[in-house]
Amino acid sequence: MNKLKNDRYLHALLREPVDVTPVWMMRQAGRYLPEYKVIRAQAGDFMSLCKNADLACEVTLQPLRRYPLDAAILFSDILTIPDAMGLELYFEAGEGPRFRSPISCKMDVKKLPIPDPEQELSYVIDAIRITRLALAGQVPLIGFAGSPWTLATYMVEGASSKAFTKLKRMMYAEPGTLHLLLEKLADSVILYLNAQIKAGVQSVMIFDTWGGVLTEQNYGEFSLYYMHKIVDALIRENENRRVPVTLFTKGGGQWLEAMAATGCDALGLDWTTDIADARRRIGDKVALQGNMDPSVLYASPARIEQEVDTILARFGAGNGHVFNLGHGVHQDTLPEHAGIFVEAVHRLSQQYHD
Repeated sequence: MNKLKNDRYLHALLREPVDVTPVWMMRQAGRYLPEYKVIRAQAGDFMSLCKNADLACEVTLQPLRRYPLDAAILFSDILTIPDAMGLELYFEAGEGPRFRSPISCKMDVKKLPIPDPEQELSYVIDAIRITRLALAGQVPLIGFAGSPWTLATYMVEGASSKAFTKLKRMMYAEPGTLHLLLEKLADSVILYLNAQIKAGVQSVMIFDTWGGVLTEQNYGEFSLYYMHKIVDALIRENENRRVPVTLFTKGGGQWLEAMAATGCDALGLDWTTDIADARRRIGDKVALQGNMDPSVLYASPARIEQEVDTILARFGAGNGHVFNLGHGVHQDTLPEHAGIFVEAVHRLSQQYHD
């Protein structure tokens, strides 16, 4: 495997010295880029693009051609595991992901298989191998999975949801059924992420998009417990270096201490958490990733720079910060504004590093 030319992202996740604050964007390979739309049309539909390893590689590399990003993130989707379990994922135009066979009872859960990453999810593993070769050591490659709780929200609701009434009914009325589902999902995520690491990703991230809809007690029982189980079972060293793990619970700023106690290396923050406060609370335990509101990219270049400057100053001098948006880049973001953001992070962060 190639030696990394730029590994500041990996160093920052381990709270080691870097020359400037590294930066990447969640959903950096995606719909805001005109070149992505060309490949997406060529593939025919979203899942066909995910399942074509060569096209997924091409889309992963597209933002790196435009911007001096410090990491690539594999182009895929968090819902690949439920799809491989037989729920038949599809995307309705303008409505997001849907499943043709959602989970409705305990028997449905019992019938779910644990997918073999090298079989049912081989297209993801192939895309990693192809992308690592194509990157030629330029920057690290990030792999990822959805958290068991977040995957369960889609699997039981059958689609995106605002109130999560079906899943919360299961949580309160049939907690044993939900725990059985979450156990299967945790086991599947462990196999999936370890296969990604063996195939060549140099860091992994667990996206807990909907953990923030839970009460504190339920978050611990139904979301964090299973992420902790995953962290405990991951391969943490490969190719003679540490494989850092980042946890991100959107809306989870009140639980940072509990998240840091899982043994992860870094926590993602959304824009509702003050990064200075987060660093005071847990910055000597884990690195922090975040946390600019993606909507700032609609602003003028000067306003984008001002926000970058503010967040860098709030974090302050020292190690352990990976700059990112607080969630994915919006699809109607101007690509030029994303470029201004990336350049500003590198230029304005120099003063915070020796």
